[in-house]
Amino acid sequence: MALKNEYLIGLMERVEKRNGNEPEFHQAVREVLESLEPVIEKRPDFVEKGVIESIVEPERIIKFRVPWIDDNGKVQVNRGFRVQFNSAIGPYKGGLRFHPSVNEGIIKFLGFEQIFKNSLTGLPIGGGKGGSDFDPKGKSDMEVMKFCQSFMTELSKYIGADTDVPAGDIGVGAREIGYLFGQYKRIRDEFTGVLTGKGLTYGGSLARKEATGYGLCYFTNEMLKDKGMSFEGKTVVVSGSGNVAIYATEKATQLGGKVVALSDSNGYIYDKNGIDLKAVKQIKEVERKRIKEYLNYHPEAEYHEGCSGIWTIKCDIALPCATQNEINEESAKALVANGVMLVAEGANMPSTPEAIATFQSNGVFFGPAKAANAGGVATSALEMSQNSMRYSWTFEEVDAKLHDIMKNIYKNASAAAKEYGYEDNLVYGANIAGFLKVAETMLAHGAC
Repeated sequence: MALKNEYLIGLMERVEKRNGNEPEFHQAVREVLESLEPVIEKRPDFVEKGVIESIVEPERIIKFRVPWIDDNGKVQVNRGFRVQFNSAIGPYKGGLRFHPSVNEGIIKFLGFEQIFKNSLTGLPIGGGKGGSDFDPKGKSDMEVMKFCQSFMTELSKYIGADTDVPAGDIGVGAREIGYLFGQYKRIRDEFTGVLTGKGLTYGGSLARKEATGYGLCYFTNEMLKDKGMSFEGKTVVVSGSGNVAIYATEKATQLGGKVVALSDSNGYIYDKNGIDLKAVKQIKEVERKRIKEYLNYHPEAEYHEGCSGIWTIKCDIALPCATQNEINEESAKALVANGVMLVAEGANMPSTPEAIATFQSNGVFFGPAKAANAGGVATSALEMSQNSMRYSWTFEEVDAKLHDIMKNIYKNASAAAKEYGYEDNLVYGANIAGFLKVAETMLAHGAC
């Protein structure tokens, strides 16, 4: 849907002019501004007091070089980033992504999305994101450790348990978090909850690893329940094969669905009998190999080169859990033609605007990432709470809190969509519900 409000059109033009060559950031901002048109009709004070103008501008961007020495004794230099976007409702919170595709625009898009996602959780956390163009794949443990220590040496100046609490993201798992935390502790001489996704022996939370995938399925289940349905007997396609995809597959299966496909950046597997998750965990979590290795466990399954073909598989529910813009208009049309009834996003912004429009115009119930995949950051905030208390909850306690949070996110997004005249449009509902809490707080702080 195109912007119609003159103020928002002008603001979008300024965002594009100020932030050249950052298409993902433009895409994220445009989606939010389109959602806010009915809001500013009711609340012109948000415009008059500069709230929206402020919310699209990061509070701070930190950009730095990261020199490290590889196993051959050669100095390598990468770029590091941290975008501290909005701290109105709490300390900056958002993951670190280590991947060759990382640049300032990618980090800004992720940080901007994080503002509203974090707001939706109902927990006191602001929005931020960070990372580097470093690629952990193919690197030895020693090389990863040296990089992480160099990265944290610079980042440690700008973060803290009550200031900015990074977590993991693509390329940053338990190994990387451990190295980062160890370096922070050495530099600052303090043991605080400055990072989340930590190991269980040093302040990590049970259920954190499972949280984004589980939360996605809890949110999806609420969507289904609202339409008088459930996962039971449904065929599910999940893209990706990292943490989010693995645990979305696990929970979808527990809830009665049959997951038939997973992917990685090289290609995808299709197993008509249902994915053998034990084999996938061995391949991805233990061996750190490509999804193609699944054929060694199940030679009757199919492997296809090219990951986008996964969306041609017939399914009832699609859960994109790989990366941004992985579902384009063509893939969305293929899903619609094959009868998909529901799409919920596990990755950050995995559907292009054209794909979302295709789903919505064809009656496919659509759950946007900032609502559907908020379980990870919600559980990170629960980890922060446990660190503050010097206490830990059981897996069941954390999982129950996560379940309640995801139910409330769906309830609030759905209610906001209905209140502003867009019933069942969870894109609008999530953006509006997330925005209102942050905007009201900014006004209360006199921040504009």
